[in-house]
Amino acid sequence: MTSFATGPLLLGVRHHGPGSARAVRAALEAATPEVVLIEGPPEADALIPLAAEKDMRPPVALLAHVVDEPGRSAFWPLAEFSPEWVAIRWALEHGVLARFIDLPATHTLAWGNEEEKGATEEEKGAEEVGASDRSVDADVRIDPLAVLAQTAGHDDPERWWEDVVEHRGGAGIGADPFAPFTALEEAMGALREVHGVGGHDRDVVREAYMRLQLRAAQREFGDEVAVVCGAWHVPALRQKPSVAADRALLKGLPKAKADMTWVPWTHRRLSRVSGYGAGIDSPGWYGHLFAAPDRPVERWMTKVARLLRDEDRMVSSAHVIEAVRLADTLAAMRGRPLPGLTETTDAVRAVMCDGSDVPLGLVHDRLVVGDVLGEVPQSAPAVPLQRDLARAQKRLRLKPEPMERELELDLRGETDAGRSGLLHRLRLLGIAWGEPTASRGSTGTFRETWRLRWEPELSVRVAEAGVWGTTVLSAATGKAEADAVAAHALAEVTALAERCLLAELPDALPVVMRVLADRAALDADVGHLAQALPALVRSLRYGDVRGTDTHALTDVAVGLAERIFVGLPPACSAIDAEAAEHMRGHVDAVHGAVGLLGEPGTAASGGIRERWHSVLRVLAGRDTVPGVIRGRAVRLLLDEGELGQDEAARLMSLVLSPGTEPGDAAAWIEGFVGGGSGGGMLLVHDERLLGLVDAWLTGVPTEAFTDVLPLLRRTFSAYEAGVRRTLGELVRRGPGARGSAEAAASGIPGFAPDLDPERADAVLPVLSLLLGLGEAYDDDFAGVAR
Repeated sequence: MTSFATGPLLLGVRHHGPGSARAVRAALEAATPEVVLIEGPPEADALIPLAAEKDMRPPVALLAHVVDEPGRSAFWPLAEFSPEWVAIRWALEHGVLARFIDLPATHTLAWGNEEEKGATEEEKGAEEVGASDRSVDADVRIDPLAVLAQTAGHDDPERWWEDVVEHRGGAGIGADPFAPFTALEEAMGALREVHGVGGHDRDVVREAYMRLQLRAAQREFGDEVAVVCGAWHVPALRQKPSVAADRALLKGLPKAKADMTWVPWTHRRLSRVSGYGAGIDSPGWYGHLFAAPDRPVERWMTKVARLLRDEDRMVSSAHVIEAVRLADTLAAMRGRPLPGLTETTDAVRAVMCDGSDVPLGLVHDRLVVGDVLGEVPQSAPAVPLQRDLARAQKRLRLKPEPMERELELDLRGETDAGRSGLLHRLRLLGIAWGEPTASRGSTGTFRETWRLRWEPELSVRVAEAGVWGTTVLSAATGKAEADAVAAHALAEVTALAERCLLAELPDALPVVMRVLADRAALDADVGHLAQALPALVRSLRYGDVRGTDTHALTDVAVGLAERIFVGLPPACSAIDAEAAEHMRGHVDAVHGAVGLLGEPGTAASGGIRERWHSVLRVLAGRDTVPGVIRGRAVRLLLDEGELGQDEAARLMSLVLSPGTEPGDAAAWIEGFVGGGSGGGMLLVHDERLLGLVDAWLTGVPTEAFTDVLPLLRRTFSAYEAGVRRTLGELVRRGPGARGSAEAAASGIPGFAPDLDPERADAVLPVLSLLLGLGEAYDDDFAGVAR
């Protein structure tokens, strides 16, 4: 059977459609052309043979980027069920020449930069049957699939396409392998007559270029040429304008030097919800339809059951059988040739998920969309940085995966330390493969927890980062040095120093430290210095874990701390409430940093904590300092053991005396017991302090109470519910009631005049089991526990 009697074979397809893919394979098998022309950038012709290598596994994408500006890029994704991929594979298997004939990427990237960066991928989506285009000039193309479905009396384009093409055994219409393409060409021709090109001017230029390429192939191979392209373009390729007219449309197009390669892609990035213009709703489902040799519904239900069982849901073989029956019944009731995704989803919800959409969401995420990640052979062109990253991933056994996962690292081990350094270097380069997260186990500095997920777009970030170096280490070093020089704020440089230590970039530290010393010497703002100190001190701790020499950092940190000690009291004087709140945060940050910097055994331990305590005493006793800072300074001194509880109670009684403005007193209380610092428990365990607060609060004049109420509500609302209940109970009972006979007589649980031995002994069996002592415990143990 042949189809070249009337000219070249034009196979109009829906991108990423398994039915179209099967139909393309059947048509090529029947026609056996001498050359296959495929919609795509012609610069990728040299990459076509790589599709036959055993290490090439779709989904993959052709990546084009501007050589001097890797961030200007475009993707052409291909899945196993994409008609273009099927055409490439068929040509390679049969020794037939394959070429790409779309507008070259050198024009596409330059054109896209003039209108809007990143528009090329979405424009490609507009070419398919049924894809909507979010074009750069805001003209919205018609949705051909939606128009055809509406004409056929269907309100759901996806369901109509499934019924007409995906469930018709490949050829789609009858036994003639060319019939579906003839029908689609007629339909697209009718739509173009009514709606014109339907989008923006770029399609006219692209189609002119494709016609020129088609003419060149015909001169070389005659009419035995097959073209695989979006069905929307077929009527335009069938036209016969003059060569001069087509060339005139291409005259003066902008150019940009571009490189191309293959990169891995994912089913998730093929999804329409990802923003991909040619996206489909269900790439995992379409992949299943394309790969299933027979009984696709039964095989699909088996996959769903396996997934739900892995998530500890009770799903039996009977559930699978009933779900298949229900899907068949729903398809028959709805007049569909086979159950589609809608019917299978309804059946899964009813039979396997007990009507719940929660497990159904898992099925949609893992199977309907899917997280399949493609693979590209090592022989594919790549920037040197990409090759170095691939070697590091292999050496550290850190394989990129599309599924999000957590990775726990112990920095005391060589492999985990190497993984940590790689991930931190990539973050510094803007390649967000991993994000640090809070650890659920140990909080030691030798532990790190990362949340990893590889997205295809990271390949572009790798290409962009290639301007900084040919290896991950050299690129991260170059980027850190450039960022240090370009930084404006002191806190930016200290944060960068911390990142350099985390990423183990010893060659970048001298430059960063020189910039840091210069910025610190010139910056007189205490707030800036206070923001910078914590990151610097954290760097010292992380440097110790990684065995990095941090003497230079220590000197800068001590210098910063000394300047803060001198400048903080004046900076905290005579400021408004908003500035006081910010300054309290700086005081807390500096206190934490000094606690780490002045730990015994550290290079800066000698005297720095004592000098900080002197600063806190100055803040606590200076009347010009706002109450929130004075109260905070008293609390920090109390927690450090530098102030006795009697003295703290005396200071509180002074500030809560009638001579103090209610607003200032309320601010002092917030500083002393607010801010999530455990102040609630302090009041619970010290009745004197609670009594002072209670007595002051009950004596606040009515006219002033409204003003201090928001501040007090903010302070006490931060306490845990149990602490608030206990405080309320203590206040209700009144001062001096705790531990008294009256408290025991009141029936309040937890209060008694003396220890109850019987109640204490009741916990001993459980306690002995927790300690691994079994059920046996003697009187001595009971006495110790008591």
